[in-house]
Amino acid sequence: MPYKPKRPCAYPGCGRLAVREQYCAEHQKAMDKQYNQYERDPASNKRYGRAWKRIRDRYIKSHPLCEECEKQGKFTPAEEVHHILPLSKGGGNEKSNLMALCKSCHSRITAESGGRWGRSNL
Repeated sequence: MPYKPKRPCAYPGCGRLAVREQYCAEHQKAMDKQYNQYERDPASNKRYGRAWKRIRDRYIKSHPLCEECEKQGKFTPAEEVHHILPLSKGGGNEKSNLMALCKSCHSRITAESGGRWGRSNL
């Protein structure tokens, strides 16, 4: 399957091309750091630290395809790991509570459940 065309990095003054993200690899790291430091809730930084990254990497390695897309007969690489029952509502990092998803499925599921923007539909 062909990839999307590369786009210029959104960082001011950068002319490099970004492969999949909004920013090139160098500036994506800087923007993630800024987000985690200033915009993200400090409690989530504790929940999603180094231990979570290890769990996430192991899960993605054992589930390389998006589980939602597979149900529809599509084969999309998984990019994110979703907590079925969010940590904020008592969920944990057990394999039974995790789901490998592509970015679009993860965004859709999170928006439907109200997990972002302080709303809750559950």
